[in-house]
Amino acid sequence: MAAQQTPPGECPQCWQHAHDQRVHRHLGPREDCPQCVDHMVNGCPYLVPKKESRWW
Repeated sequence: MAAQQTPPGECPQCWQHAHDQRVHRHLGPREDCPQCVDHMVNGCPYLVPKKESRWW
């Protein structure tokens, strides 16, 4: 699978974990990913910046 670039406004780690099946391959059945749980509980520390909106 080709690497996908994280779109603006998204967390790079959450994006990779959602779209790359290899990331969670090491987990057992019904085992939670510690990094995903951390982001769900504490939020994402970094989001890819969005372009400045200039519609007005």
